[in-house]
Amino acid sequence: MKIFISSLITGLEPLRTAAREAVTQLGHEAVMAEDFGAQPNSPQVACLQGLRSSGLVVLILGAGYGAKQSSGISPTHEEYREAKDRRPVIAFVQEGVTRDADQEAFVREVQAWDTGLFRDGFTSPGQLKALITRRLHEWEVANAAGAVDERDLLQRAMGMMPEDERGYSRHGHEIALAVSAGPRQPILRPSVLEDETFQEELLQASLFGPNKLFSSSQPTVAGIDNHALVISHAGGRGRIKLDGEGNLLLVLPLTESGNGMVILEENVTERMTASLRYAAWLLDRIDQTQRLTHVALAAILTGGEHLVWRTQAEQNASPNSYSMGSMCGEHKPVHLAPGHRSRPAIKHQADQLVEDLVTLLRREWQGR
Repeated sequence: MKIFISSLITGLEPLRTAAREAVTQLGHEAVMAEDFGAQPNSPQVACLQGLRSSGLVVLILGAGYGAKQSSGISPTHEEYREAKDRRPVIAFVQEGVTRDADQEAFVREVQAWDTGLFRDGFTSPGQLKALITRRLHEWEVANAAGAVDERDLLQRAMGMMPEDERGYSRHGHEIALAVSAGPRQPILRPSVLEDETFQEELLQASLFGPNKLFSSSQPTVAGIDNHALVISHAGGRGRIKLDGEGNLLLVLPLTESGNGMVILEENVTERMTASLRYAAWLLDRIDQTQRLTHVALAAILTGGEHLVWRTQAEQNASPNSYSMGSMCGEHKPVHLAPGHRSRPAIKHQADQLVEDLVTLLRREWQGR
């Protein structure tokens, strides 16, 4: 595997040498700026291309921040931000040094990144080499399941929705979000899924706190259905389904406006955002070492054809007039293209993913 070494170069040569040795002794290829040679691209483009071609990034933070680029941040900072939503990042922070203000802020940003795989402190090149060797080995063990199959991920996401959630639903108008995870492997044993303490933790998270999905005014229960954990809210108006491979289906009710004739885009966006936040939290809870590295997302609106899709502004402008041309019959699930995303994206690019899914849902609902 190619592993990109990201750090300030000047003054950190012994640390970069230690990192190279750790990577190569494990049989991997170290991708480093000093090896690029003459290229037709700028150093910035060359480094970012090298990063994108790598499967993992080793980030080393010392005392200095480096020269700021046109982006307003240093090259190492650019590399980190490029990587953190797309590649696993293993970060190492040098201790016992005096950092400038920009570097201190950079270190705080990295240490606050709660989906980072590992973060370690070190004081010497030898200690850094040993830590990189250990953390790379742990990453290899955690990801020994094999490569991600994008087609399988997408097929599982599209197929997770029960038949009554592919167009019409006995529960009324709902939004369903399916999150399939890979590489495919066992994550939760059957005994864990049926553990009452585990079920109660997930149920409480769905009702209270920053990742809540449901109102505590309605009954919510947990149980096992077809070997998956199902949390059912308000008699089935809201559901969470989690299987042993970490695949997740979330179904939330939608509130109609305009005497029950209108679906508001803002309501769809709010429900989709809540679902994605809960999914990100749940994956971090059940797979803390990030064996699951990628996800595929699929979504659908259910409830029949007699609803109009509008924004709140459109509804305010014409609350009692509806265009029959904007109504559509049976609806199909939508998904992103390409079909899969790196797992950190569902947290760090959540707003973009929600916006794209809502756009696709609107097109499907309006028959475009």
